[in-house]
Amino acid sequence: GPQLLYLGPYETAAFHSQGVTLSKTEYVLVENQLTGDKSIAKGPNVWFPSDPFERASAPIAAISLQEDEYVRLKDEATGQRMVQKGKALLFLDPTVKTEGGVQKAWMLKAFEYVRLQDKVMGKITVHRGEQIVFPGPDDVLLDDKKLSALDLQVDEYVKLEDQVTGEIRVVAGVSRVFLGPNERTLDGGKKKAIQVDEEHAVLVRDVSTGQIRLTTEQQLFVPGPHEAIEKVQTLIRLADHEAVVVKDKSGKLTVHYGSPERQSPDRPRSFFLAPYAEIMQLWWSSGLRRASRDLCIERFDTRPQYMWFEFDCRTADNVELVLECTMFWEALDLEKMVRSTGNLPGDVFNQCRSQFIKKVSKVTLKKFMEELHSVSGAVYQEDQPFYEVRGISVHSLEVTRYKCSDSRTSEVLQQIIEETTNRLNRLSQAESENEVNIFRMQGQIEQQKLNSSLLEIQQEHAKTEARVAGASEAERISAFVAGLEKDVPKLEDRIEMWKVLRKTDALSVVSGGGGNLYYTPNDIDLSLHTDGAAARSKV
Repeated sequence: GPQLLYLGPYETAAFHSQGVTLSKTEYVLVENQLTGDKSIAKGPNVWFPSDPFERASAPIAAISLQEDEYVRLKDEATGQRMVQKGKALLFLDPTVKTEGGVQKAWMLKAFEYVRLQDKVMGKITVHRGEQIVFPGPDDVLLDDKKLSALDLQVDEYVKLEDQVTGEIRVVAGVSRVFLGPNERTLDGGKKKAIQVDEEHAVLVRDVSTGQIRLTTEQQLFVPGPHEAIEKVQTLIRLADHEAVVVKDKSGKLTVHYGSPERQSPDRPRSFFLAPYAEIMQLWWSSGLRRASRDLCIERFDTRPQYMWFEFDCRTADNVELVLECTMFWEALDLEKMVRSTGNLPGDVFNQCRSQFIKKVSKVTLKKFMEELHSVSGAVYQEDQPFYEVRGISVHSLEVTRYKCSDSRTSEVLQQIIEETTNRLNRLSQAESENEVNIFRMQGQIEQQKLNSSLLEIQQEHAKTEARVAGASEAERISAFVAGLEKDVPKLEDRIEMWKVLRKTDALSVVSGGGGNLYYTPNDIDLSLHTDGAAARSKV
């Protein structure tokens, strides 16, 4: 069309259909049903069959690819595979099929890369950024994703192994590492280099020979291709009271002391462990009864220290006691200790328990209470050789507490202890009262002595005052008598005059106070004068 079709006398309409309208992004597959040939018809147009035997498929959208897209194609007639990259509008031939649909190409930054493997040839290629990477027809992504290069800092390194040749190379920072086609990282990727300084050393094993060496030279240590870091050692520093026992590869024991007096050039107080050497660990028993051996000792304390333990024993009168003991001990020879025992507290506990059981079983409870310190002293003296063999010195061993295992016996013992304590308290109280009384008496004695001294002093003062007063009075009398010698020649008269004056003074004193003065007739010789009388009368 467009036209009017008039059929001939012998013609009939075998098929009637609409033409196929195609846009510029559509096409149809055309197949000749007589010959089997296939072709495509692209838009934009209206497709009409050119042969009665041609049939068209429904319109098919062309594949639109952007700049970063691609599609894998396979020609089923020849088996050839190909990759169509964007930017393109793809019309597929009748024998060409897509594999996997439209996919994104890999856009790589400067630090990114991909490894592609040809699944037919097995060849691996590495593509680094910055670029857009399209795979080949038979390429597959080897690592399932794009990879980032390994950025190594100044103190980092990475070991890489070529899986084809087995060769190992070490790359140290600062650098950016892209894996080769057949390379892989070892030991989990990039690692920190070891700072070897005064405080740290590194123990390195050569895996090709199996030998171990200790590197103490100050550096930023990076192992070689066939070296493995066994251990980073920290400098062992010992305080003045500390010591350690080191066992070398031959089993020889060396004791390092922190004390300056016990050091030597081959046994310094600060050191690194040599290859194959180790610090000996001793597992000691813990707890008051040393029931569990769970105390790990690496550093020994050489200072005197205390050890506590308790155990059961029975007296001669069948009283079961629980004793708590305190031992003050000191380690003198660690090498002898290590060679003779692996559990020093356990040995000491068992030895003391055995000795106390033997001693306590020979005495009654009463005698044990009275001679408690004697029993512990006997145990301490008899066990000295036992301690010397183990390289320790025991300064004291004391029983700090004891109690009865049986509750009823314990109550009786408690009563005895309380009564004894009360008696001692009463004695102490009486002694205190006596001391107070003695002190009070001593004070009174001292007071009386001071009073006697005071009286003596007062008496001396009174005598002195009387002596001075008498001398003064004698001087007055002498002056009075001498002064009247011219007017009153007789000494007796002058003395009588003095006596009269003294009586006058006495009367003046009495009259000035509230006292009464009584005179006998012999003491008074007064003259009374009245206005009406002319004569005197004597009384």
